[in-house]
Amino acid sequence: MSRKRTTYSADFKAKIVLEVLEGEKTLNEIASKYNLLPKNIQNWKKQFLDNASLAFDKSAVVKEYKDEIEKLKKEKDATSKRLGEAIVERDFVVEKL
Repeated sequence: MSRKRTTYSADFKAKIVLEVLEGEKTLNEIASKYNLLPKNIQNWKKQFLDNASLAFDKSAVVKEYKDEIEKLKKEKDATSKRLGEAIVERDFVVEKL
């Protein structure tokens, strides 16, 4: 019998990591309290600390997302153009038949 994989929200993970960083309880105590694996909490803590600088450098994150949005817009425009051309060609062929 397999268990369904549980997913946790970013807010929940941040709450757990902050509780670990407070240092009032051990990692194992917190894991038991929330019925989590200690390794999961260790991974979340590492990820949290690795990305902590993003909290102070919002411009880099915003620029990254703006670049991504611009790229997706260009791809959408190119796809729309190709679709329009295909529709015109199809209509032309249908008229000739």
